Amino acid sequence: MRVSHRRAAGVLAAVLLVLPVAGCGVFGDSGPTAEDIAADYLGAFARGDNGAAANLTDSPDSAKKLLSSLRADLAPRKVSAQLGAVETSETTAKADFDVTWDFGNDRRWEYEGRLELRGEDDAWKVHWSTTAVHPELGEQQSIALQNQQPDLAPVLDREGVPVMSPERVVSVLFEPAKAGDAEAVAGSLADAVGGYDRTITQKSILDGASKVPEGQPYQVLALRSTDYERVKPRIYDLPGVRFTASPRLLPDDKLLAPALLPGVRKLVEDELIGKAGWRVITTDVSGAEVSELFSKAAEPAEAARVTLSVKAQNAAQSALAAVKTPSMLVAMQASTGELLAVAQNAPADAQGALALTGRYPPGSTFKIVTAIAGIEAGKTQPTARVGCPSTVTIDGRVVPNHNRFDKGTIPLHSAFAFSCNTTFAKLATELEPSALTDTARRLGLGADFVMRGATTVTGSVPPATDVVERAEDGFGQGRVVASPFGMALVAATVAAGEMPTPKLLAGSSTESDVADPEPVDPQVLTAMRSMMQEVTRRTPALASFPDVRGKTGTAQFGDGRHAHAWYVAFRGDLAFAILLTDAGASTRAVEAATRFLTALR
Repeated sequence: MRVSHRRAAGVLAAVLLVLPVAGCGVFGDSGPTAEDIAADYLGAFARGDNGAAANLTDSPDSAKKLLSSLRADLAPRKVSAQLGAVETSETTAKADFDVTWDFGNDRRWEYEGRLELRGEDDAWKVHWSTTAVHPELGEQQSIALQNQQPDLAPVLDREGVPVMSPERVVSVLFEPAKAGDAEAVAGSLADAVGGYDRTITQKSILDGASKVPEGQPYQVLALRSTDYERVKPRIYDLPGVRFTASPRLLPDDKLLAPALLPGVRKLVEDELIGKAGWRVITTDVSGAEVSELFSKAAEPAEAARVTLSVKAQNAAQSALAAVKTPSMLVAMQASTGELLAVAQNAPADAQGALALTGRYPPGSTFKIVTAIAGIEAGKTQPTARVGCPSTVTIDGRVVPNHNRFDKGTIPLHSAFAFSCNTTFAKLATELEPSALTDTARRLGLGADFVMRGATTVTGSVPPATDVVERAEDGFGQGRVVASPFGMALVAATVAAGEMPTPKLLAGSSTESDVADPEPVDPQVLTAMRSMMQEVTRRTPALASFPDVRGKTGTAQFGDGRHAHAWYVAFRGDLAFAILLTDAGASTRAVEAATRFLTALR
């Protein structure tokens, strides 16, 4: 018996196999040796030349059928094979081999095997058996590759409470060309699923189907698996209606932040897929699994985390739920800028993400900015005596206090607490045209952020060269606009001492057009906190929360007979802004604040 050393036998299809120049065997030195035939077989097998490999066996038809089937089913990116030791006797030989299948995407399957060769008619042939492919492949069996997708990772809040979790979703698809009476089917479908989406009607289904490219189905809606099971008896057998299912991230609570979470899901869903696992198995003639040859488990991705607090979000939504006009509340951690709640009531949800992008006159809440700008510019001090007449005329423009109240001459901190429009209009006229603009940006209002997970707009405070416009800006009217997000950022800056960078997704970074903003003088901020606490002392509804520091605001809009209600505040490290549109007096916003703070206890 002769034993040869291991050598390369087969590689990629594009690489030529180098045959030995000499060998020995029982059939003389003129023909290929057993080692040569084994190497040739493995080379043809590796490069996918199934016919050539099969012709080197003693059962070419059976070999070609199985080899071709396996190559088509497994669809490898490449295969390599290496010949090992060859043991030769008078009429038989044994050849060890190593094979590596590369399926792409870092999927490699390696194994060892042994060929049996026999001498027939003065020539060596590979004795055909399924073990010439894999040692554990039985007769009448095949090999299959299975991918295993991991479950989507969930999205958790800051305390680890699930916000969105993977769930099987069924898409309901409509193909009018296969429906027969398309109008009747669309009507039946609308009747069955309209309860899940009231915008779905017979007309909407037909109109939507008419707009998709020919040959493609129209997706009517996607249902949670539990909802699909409820409606399945009414829609499953409708002609022209078919269904597909896939995992998808869905809110654990359908009512939680409906204007915010879809954007978060769109951003992070691809990141939560994880790394697919895969298996190589043997199957019988029916396709059923026989045994596992190789497996690599799926690797789920780590859960994504949002900075939101489910508790704070629910408290905020509850505080706004009964308000009839579009209303919003944004809360953040003052020290970090991490968003804790972005809440809207149903009328606001119907109009989009108003809490983060809406633009409204901030009314008297903007007096925070005007007071800081005036004090820093040396135009006034918290204890300075200032006039708070019922009206003041500036270049022909009459500026009144609310209901034309008159407080005479009082300290600035009291004018702030009483919300004297006349005081702050006059103060604004004494400032430079860009003073309010610059101060607002240092507080976050007018700054632009690119925050992962949501689009944001803080507001706009354009420079005012016109003295009347500057006077109107001074008490939050004029051309000044702000979002609840922007005003929450103002409150957070006052609380923290510097402007925080807002964030929604934990571990993400937010870009800003305000590079290293100059912080407000700490003594000025200390004074402002004291002034905001005086507002609380003069607001009976806040008696249960004496540690809150805030500012109320009523902002007129339209013809002046309607007003938005604002309340901007912080309590410890919690900063928030509330806006109730077209709600009249700011007391309505204060009432919402008390509901919010009470629910947080």
